[in-house]
Amino acid sequence: MSPDQPFRIAVLISGSGTNLQAIIDAVAGGDIPARIEQVISNRPGAGGLARAERAGIGTEVLDHRAFAERGHYDAVLAERLEAIRPDLVVLAGFMRILTDDFVTRFMGRLINIHPSLLPAYRGLHTHQRAIDAGESRHGCSVHYVIPELDAGPVIAQAAVPIHAGDTAETLQDRVQAMEHRLYPEVVRWIAEGRVALQAGRVWLDGKPLASPPCLEPEAAS
Repeated sequence: MSPDQPFRIAVLISGSGTNLQAIIDAVAGGDIPARIEQVISNRPGAGGLARAERAGIGTEVLDHRAFAERGHYDAVLAERLEAIRPDLVVLAGFMRILTDDFVTRFMGRLINIHPSLLPAYRGLHTHQRAIDAGESRHGCSVHYVIPELDAGPVIAQAAVPIHAGDTAETLQDRVQAMEHRLYPEVVRWIAEGRVALQAGRVWLDGKPLASPPCLEPEAAS
């Protein structure tokens, strides 16, 4: 991408937008060669909207409660996104399961961050489930989104140890701190053209990934 045609990002949120903020900061600091074109929330009053507005980024609320059918909502959302012409759509705490039609339409330019070391612990309540299972490690994964929930090819991960006495809340705090480091890094790789989805596999620097790189606890301490 040239300065006249920057890499264009759209971000979908539902809540406070801490991962959005990490990406905003990385763009503002010059670490991500891109521009965030729009932040769209399905919830009025989501904290991430204020974060975007403070950064001078356009925002929109598309309230899912105004739509009787999930497919209709996703079709309208897709139209809004296509008007933005994003090179990448980032799910940053967007708490909706997207329809297959929507995902297929944006396949290869739609990414999400999930709070587990995928493929372990897809779905919800990942921190408590990892503790209950007696795991020694937990973490987060950035992946391309495919129609199957939390099953898309993983681009990169970050890990944290699970300590004796951890609760879901204390573990979540450590994982979230890693999310704020990992997500901007992966967005940067994509904006730089280093990462792509080809034939259902993640390619990094011109080679298919055998396994996703993982930021280990020692590197994050």
